[in-house]
Amino acid sequence: MLIRPARAEDVPAIVAMLADDPLGATREQPGDPRYDEAYAEIAADPRQLLVVAEVDDEVVGTLQLTLTPGLSRLGATRATIEGVRVHSAHRGSGLGQALIEWAVREAGDRGAIMVQLTTDVSRKDAHRFYERLGFVASHIGMKLPL
Repeated sequence: MLIRPARAEDVPAIVAMLADDPLGATREQPGDPRYDEAYAEIAADPRQLLVVAEVDDEVVGTLQLTLTPGLSRLGATRATIEGVRVHSAHRGSGLGQALIEWAVREAGDRGAIMVQLTTDVSRKDAHRFYERLGFVASHIGMKLPL
């Protein structure tokens, strides 16, 4: 398996993975040009890392790592992991764990003092997965759609 920065030509495969679950199926629209615009913005921002995992030259996993500087905790940088997906044919193979472990190492290498993430309350399997990797449900996340 190879973890590498995502390229523009990877966007359709990434969007397909985002859409391949009950939540994503209701909110993603593969083929929409807004994904290409979002990719360009992510790729231009050095604090955003969109990566893919490849197996046999096929994109089979993805995540986005965002580095956010802040004033709290003595001006610390936090890293946020988002959009973690593994192709259905590769779930249970250890690929998701490898992606998260890569993101944690990369965050530390870039000076972050902590890694955080959110996961939908309905994703019980994901909660167990992240807890197994050492994440702690320490906060309550809230969202306000705009």
